[in-house]
Amino acid sequence: MSFDDKDLRINRISAMIELRSITNENVKSVQRLDQIIFPVTYNKSYYKDLPNLEKFAKLAFYNGAMVGTVCCRREVIDLQKRLYIMTLGCLPTHRRLGIGTFMLNHVLQLCKDEGGFEKIYLHVHTENEEAIEFYRKFGFNVTERKINYYRRLSQPDAFLLEKVLNGN
Repeated sequence: MSFDDKDLRINRISAMIELRSITNENVKSVQRLDQIIFPVTYNKSYYKDLPNLEKFAKLAFYNGAMVGTVCCRREVIDLQKRLYIMTLGCLPTHRRLGIGTFMLNHVLQLCKDEGGFEKIYLHVHTENEEAIEFYRKFGFNVTERKINYYRRLSQPDAFLLEKVLNGN
């Protein structure tokens, strides 16, 4: 495959992926999707707040089917503007199709467009090697192990992953 052929294939895949807003009308679908994707359950207030996050909370569609979510929140900690990725995931049947990359690129672009973010961070279950490797490809580093972070899981520890942006 030549470089041009590979480039076209990537463009065709991206053309099948679309991000749409989370609204009061589709938030129940987000909740059902999250129950399939993630090993933890989020509370009702989490879902109630999602439509208010606007561009920081999106549903991912692949060929018109809802397959993933990405939800983030802005924070200021110790006078540093940060973005926390609360969730970013897609259905197991749709992994390795570029959907996660598309969603993370959306997050990175939001940080660039808005500016001023010092870092992006998130928690990943210590046994989720696939996710850890995914984020490492984008420059995230494991900075800490959070003991008993996921209290309801049999293996409750999480890694804190961070990507330093230097306010760009």
